[in-house]
Amino acid sequence: MWNSVEDARAGIMGVYALTRSALSDNNGHWIYGDVRPAEFASPKRQDLKAIIANNLNASYPVVESLSDWTRFYAIVNGANVFMENAAHVKENDKRYSDNNMTVDIAQARFLRAFAYFYMVRIWGDVPFIISSNEGKFENKPRESQAKILAWVEQEMLRAAADLPFVYSGNDVQQPGNYYNEDRNRWGGALATKVTAYAVLAHVAAWNADYPSVAKYAKFVEDNYGKTGGGYTSVTDLSNSNGFFYNKNNRQMFGFNSDYGHIDGAATGHIEELTLAEPILTKSVPDIYLPKDSILKYFNLAKDERFAIDTLGESKFDRYFTNLNGKYPIFSKIKVIQGGGTDPNFRYFTSALIFTRLEDIVLLRAEALSVLGDQIGALNELNNVITRRITADNDSPYSTSDDLIKIIFEERHRELLGEGHRWYDLIRLNKIRQNDARFMNLINSGGIYWPISRKLLSQNSLLTQNPYWR
Repeated sequence: MWNSVEDARAGIMGVYALTRSALSDNNGHWIYGDVRPAEFASPKRQDLKAIIANNLNASYPVVESLSDWTRFYAIVNGANVFMENAAHVKENDKRYSDNNMTVDIAQARFLRAFAYFYMVRIWGDVPFIISSNEGKFENKPRESQAKILAWVEQEMLRAAADLPFVYSGNDVQQPGNYYNEDRNRWGGALATKVTAYAVLAHVAAWNADYPSVAKYAKFVEDNYGKTGGGYTSVTDLSNSNGFFYNKNNRQMFGFNSDYGHIDGAATGHIEELTLAEPILTKSVPDIYLPKDSILKYFNLAKDERFAIDTLGESKFDRYFTNLNGKYPIFSKIKVIQGGGTDPNFRYFTSALIFTRLEDIVLLRAEALSVLGDQIGALNELNNVITRRITADNDSPYSTSDDLIKIIFEERHRELLGEGHRWYDLIRLNKIRQNDARFMNLINSGGIYWPISRKLLSQNSLLTQNPYWR
């Protein structure tokens, strides 16, 4: 290893693979973000019912697995090993240019920082390891999340300085073809400069640093066109061969499954949790959104994602199927095989998306509203909402409305099923501080997951999150 340019390519692609695996394992990305808020219900799965009830000490294999951060430290270790050894490739293979190495190290640096950000949101304080120490496994105590998040922000800024806007597109920071592939191969698959700033906006939001949220999100808004990205229509968002199919430039940061490369699975995709008859030959979904909740959340008369007419019938139903059945099916994301509709095959190839343009625009709206710029916040909100309602494209809102409440309601509708809701609720309650139950969860550390019993037994330096002792 570390002798040829092919080793370098394998190394950096391996870090991406570890990241996708960590997020999709046991459907963790959606269970952490969409199931835990207790808005979805689970008809039969006792492990999911425990999570919905915030009973995270329950003895179920899925709950225990999701309490274990080992798979995230695999990302950290993979990135550490790559960053420590990339120079050996440069020494041994003249095909590996200075530029190629710089761009590769920037990606590894970004993915390592992202892994820490993701872990901090789940567990709070976590061990901090930034060198591989290959061959030696040293136990580490938990480190302050504030320290780690400050490091994450600096690392992502450092990575952003070296990341290109586009790969194999004659970008000044990555000229020529990246690993001899054209830009169609890499668009939507790799972290770009815009990716880094989009995730930086999320990091700053988690820190309640709203001036930085506004700044980082503005960079994304000013530069997304350089990556070939843009807004996504409702139709494309909900088509089986649309936004979530394979990869595309509008996937600002995500992990695709390419059916053409026989890359897919029966698990590790949200469809495993949400789909059932009539979309799949499965009688009961693992999770569903009750009809009353759908009608409560989707309350805009002209909303193309979902709306009902005066008789209570679906007028637009791009997000849901079987509304009047016992279990309404959340079918916004439904990529079966190569974007087909055969209900007999539970083989899914949807992309796991961490962020896209609409998410960042709404994040900037949130920041501006908190900072007191209600006109700016409304303009950002309208950039999304007017693309989701039919006819006159007029916004239903004004600056006299409770914009923070409305912005988070719109984030709920727009990003449903994309793993954001739990973290959005935490931020909203930190801003409003008017929900005593949720504030108790925040103040007591109950918003975090317990640390796996296996990890505690392996490392005597670790301490359990106080809420879960």
